[in-house]
Amino acid sequence: MVNMTLALSDKLHSKMKQFSDIKWTEVARNAIEKKINDLETLERLVAKSKLSQRDVEKFSKKIKVSSVKKFMKE
Repeated sequence: MVNMTLALSDKLHSKMKQFSDIKWTEVARNAIEKKINDLETLERLVAKSKLSQRDVEKFSKKIKVSSVKKFMKE
């Protein structure tokens, strides 16, 4: 098994100390595994996609404009 060292802010470390019963190594390991699974899922979806980068940007812009219009009505 590989060991990893993380740099944490003093503030975060202090907050972690308040919950000393938590196995923070396990929390970090689970978070890393989840992130990897999410990225692998994203890669599989992108590999099947027939959209070009330009198509994605076009749809993204439409969604943003639509969201702003909806927000402005509320």
